[in-house]
Amino acid sequence: MPENHSRDDWLALADRMLTAARRHASPGHALINVPGTEGGFGRSVDGLEGFARTFLLAGFRIAGERGRGLDELAEWYAAGLAAGTDPKAPDEERWTRLDEHGQAKVEAASIALILDLTRPWIWDRLTPQVQEQVVDYLSPAVGDDTYPQINWVWFRLVVQTFLRSVGGPWSGTEMVDDLRAHDSFRRSGGWLADGPSRAYDHYTGWALHLYPILWARMAGASDLADSRRDRDIADLDRYLRDAITLVGADGSPLIQGRSLTYRFAAAAPFWAGALAGVPSTSPGALRHAADRIVHHFADHGAPDADGLLSIGWHGRWPRIAQSYSGPGSPYWASKGMLGVALPAGHPVWTAPAEPLPIETGDVLRAVRAPGWLISGSKADGIVRVINHGTDHDVEGATTGDSPLYARIGYSTATFPILDESGWTEPLDQSVVLVDDSGRRSHRTGFRTLDVRIDGEVGVAGSTGVAHWNTPIPDQRDHGSGRLGQSVEAGEITVFSLVRGPWEIRLAHTDRAGTLRMGGWPVTADLHSHLIPLISAPNVSGTNVSRPNVRETNVRVANVSETNVREANVRETNVRATNVGGANGGVEAHDGPLGATTVPWLDWPVGPGEWVAALVGLSRDPAPPTATAEIDHGWEVRATWPDGVTTRTPLTKE
Repeated sequence: MPENHSRDDWLALADRMLTAARRHASPGHALINVPGTEGGFGRSVDGLEGFARTFLLAGFRIAGERGRGLDELAEWYAAGLAAGTDPKAPDEERWTRLDEHGQAKVEAASIALILDLTRPWIWDRLTPQVQEQVVDYLSPAVGDDTYPQINWVWFRLVVQTFLRSVGGPWSGTEMVDDLRAHDSFRRSGGWLADGPSRAYDHYTGWALHLYPILWARMAGASDLADSRRDRDIADLDRYLRDAITLVGADGSPLIQGRSLTYRFAAAAPFWAGALAGVPSTSPGALRHAADRIVHHFADHGAPDADGLLSIGWHGRWPRIAQSYSGPGSPYWASKGMLGVALPAGHPVWTAPAEPLPIETGDVLRAVRAPGWLISGSKADGIVRVINHGTDHDVEGATTGDSPLYARIGYSTATFPILDESGWTEPLDQSVVLVDDSGRRSHRTGFRTLDVRIDGEVGVAGSTGVAHWNTPIPDQRDHGSGRLGQSVEAGEITVFSLVRGPWEIRLAHTDRAGTLRMGGWPVTADLHSHLIPLISAPNVSGTNVSRPNVRETNVRVANVSETNVREANVRETNVRATNVGGANGGVEAHDGPLGATTVPWLDWPVGPGEWVAALVGLSRDPAPPTATAEIDHGWEVRATWPDGVTTRTPLTKE
């Protein structure tokens, strides 16, 4: 297990980030515009984000030292508060107001949260005039019913809670309504959906679990927080038991969901657990998880040589952005530095570090709420998630697939394909129907059939009416799949059996056509195995085609789709197959981790015919072997690459 960084190391990282960001402030300190392409909401909003999100980090830093030795930092941000809220301020200082742009509502919550957390060292030292300006700036949150019913309910609640504590306007009815909205997001196992859809991602941790813990400690929250504190902590406690298994041995968080440019904000729920004193995960384990995540990025150039965070993952990669992203957006990562707000004597800093689950052994968990099988392999340190429950939409929807949510597989070592074809023509970690023109179907709106552990095998499945999607042009990207004209393609049912680093994927459709299966998207240091398995008779009593299978290395992509470049692929990097008259090939793309390749297989199928493939993500180039048979009772007999044979019943549709 790698050695943890000391609290002093964390403070040094925080100071480096703050010093670098402050170099790009306006003269009055109100706006921080770090270098980068102007965001979709304009430079004024970019500058407000830069101030508010670094103010989070500054506030944690000040609170952790009880203000000692940090007067200059507190005064610097106090000056920015005064300039930004001054109604007479010039445009290069004035903050965008809450009633002028929705993004200001997000940033106002960070400002209010830190003003409460650092009350003795910033708020109490502001002049009465500046205090009045701040109250006036925050007040439009009261009576505003346009906050989306997602994690944004916390932005209105946090602002009103602060206003209540300083004699400003507030609405008890609205505060209760926001808490009720949050409670409507609660799902099994401590999970929280980001709204009414099947939206499970890092917002569950860095927003929906973080805010209740921080809000309950605010001066204006006590009477509302007292009755719910135990339940909110219990939800967080249960969630963290799953969340800690989603961290790779190298510290990478799961690469899934929107706002990935927030990077080590993924450490925030572990610090929240330490702050709340959760019982099931020790302080040493919480700190180690947070340490591995933050320093995974620090060790890979984020922050960069200038101490700045850019739009990207390890380094700059602008395509990772959503429409709401600007140069200051990545500083949401400050939430992952919450630990510096905890004093040196806190158990999270004094307890011995404890390893991540994947550092001590293999992991296999079924998580019902998001419909995930979590499989971590100690040998390679990679965590894989097989997804049969999350699509950032609702059952029956006919929108396009979001590559950030609707793929069958995600991991801590691979990025979904995020170029235009990744949004319009699903391939990586997908099972699709392909029409005569080459269009690939989408699965968003599917129904989850099963998520469970059967002995040593994880089992998950889903079914739904696949659809071809013609997207409406020029849509804003908020992470969801594209809206557009939908044409029914046919019903596809997919089951995944998971054991170690391997998945046996079985699929059938209700009509004749071409069924395409895509494997893991990999960079040069990993190997994506996609190997067809010879099946036994299907459930209707007819035989699945038993082609002579000749395993080959596909070295050049056979690609007719647009927006995909042909590329030479290292012979040992991607393993696909030729199956009788079917195709096997590789697509090549660019990604945040480098040049990326995706193997695929096609099968000509009739109604109800099963196909199966062994799907693997590995650091080992050696070709695996396996078999799978499915009998009339929907039981799968599988022989895995290590020679172990299992029998697993499937859930009938």
